Order: sequence, then structure tokens, then C-alpha cells
Amino acid sequence: MPTSTRRARERANTRERIIEAALHVLETEGIAALTIRRIATDVEYSAPVVYQHFANKDALVLELVAHGHRLMLSEFSQAAQEPDTDRRMTRIASQYVRFAGEHPHLFQVMNDPMVDADERRRVAEPVIDVLKELLTSWSAAHDVVLADFDQACEILWGTLYGIASLSYLGSVGNDRARYLAEQALHTILLGWRTETPANGRPASS
Repeated sequence: MPTSTRRARERANTRERIIEAALHVLETEGIAALTIRRIATDVEYSAPVVYQHFANKDALVLELVAHGHRLMLSEFSQAAQEPDTDRRMTRIASQYVRFAGEHPHLFQVMNDPMVDADERRRVAEPVIDVLKELLTSWSAAHDVVLADFDQACEILWGTLYGIASLSYLGSVGNDRARYLAEQALHTILLGWRTETPANGRPASS
């Protein structure tokens, strides 16, 4: 194996170890416990080694946010395999809330203003794109034309975030929150279906 290839692999492995250690600290102890010095100790490296991969704590947190969205994207992609368009949307709602319940500290950081809003939006884009694709399929299946598609996506995303927040804050149990999310999505989608679509005929309910 060429020396450059071996070094690149070693560097990638070191980065993965740092991310795994940081994720473990975040998930088990919360964001307050996450420091470069703590991560360096956990992976048995010096702090300068960690800084070779992440310029500061903010950069490391952003990587964890991106990791969280990749996990969520994987779960969304599985739910997207559901053949029924309505059930597909409610499964997305359930998966989103379940994720928040299983990863409360990670979910909080993924939506925390401590992370630059533009950067949060950038790493969340693939997940949002899946939601847009599912909503596009749903509206086509029911012959519903949404007057403002982006606004519709924001309504769905905001609804899921609000209900998921009830779960990770402990206001309601995760099972209850998942049920509420499914019911909320069902109600919103039913409302859009019962509005008059672009063809002028009443939408089917």
C-alpha cells in the first residue's frame, strides 16, 4: 500500500474515532460535557491531534449535526419505501419523533441556534429534500396543487419539530408524541385534500 494511501486511511480512521467519541459524550452527558480536551482524553490523543481534524468545538458540533441528519435521512429513506402515499407521510412523522426520543441531546443540537443557521440548513437539506419528494408524490397521487409548496413543507417540518420537542423535553412520552405526530400529519393532509384543487373539482376525502 502506498504511504500516501496509508496515511489518508489512518487520518480518516482518526477522524472517525473522534466523531464517535464526541457523539458518545453528547448522547450520554449532553453538550456541556463536550470539549476538545475531553474528546482528546477519551480517544487517547493530544488536543492538537483533534484540532488537526476540527478547528474548534463549533466545527466538531457541526459534524455531529451533519451525522444526526444522515441518521435521520436513513430512517426517512426506509419510510419512503411504504407504497401507500398517505401511510408514507405518517410513517415519516412517526420516524422523526422516534428519532428525537432516542437521540434527545443530538436532536437538540441539530436544532440549536448555537449552530449557524445557514450551516444547519445546509446539512439538513438532504432530509428536507426527501420530505419535498414525498409531498410531491402525495400531492400528485391526490390531484392536489399546493398554492405555496415551500410553505407547505415548512408547515409539515415545523409541526413535526414542535411535537418532537414535546418528546425530548419529556412533556409527553415518545409513544404519545409519535401518535400525535401521525394524527397531526393526517389532519393537515386531509385539510389540503378537501380544499378545491387547481382543476376546480372538489378534492376527494
